[in-house]
Amino acid sequence: MSRFLMKLNNETVSIELKNGTVVHGTITGVDISMNTHLKTVKLTLKGKNPVSLDHLSVRGNNIRYYILPDSLNLETLLVEETPRVKPKKPTAGKPLGRGRGRGRGRGRGRGR
Repeated sequence: MSRFLMKLNNETVSIELKNGTVVHGTITGVDISMNTHLKTVKLTLKGKNPVSLDHLSVRGNNIRYYILPDSLNLETLLVEETPRVKPKKPTAGKPLGRGRGRGRGRGRGRGR
């Protein structure tokens, strides 16, 4: 999800926070934790008058949802540029999790 949001630089969005506050502004950056940095912000606390701010950073875990502009072309943004690399399956001939290959194990006593 955050990879998609990272592509939204210079888009004007509204963000509703978990406490009911609404933030309307232009995204300058989003990081992997969904922390969102905005400019030319209108901050509306629940039940209060809007406050204008030059810049605001919103911590990702406080965000309930984003309201994206209607003009946004989601098809192009949702396409991943680099395909995900699938983890390689273990190949034949390699030991499968049997320790380091030294010693004789730690089972019952030896030959008594």
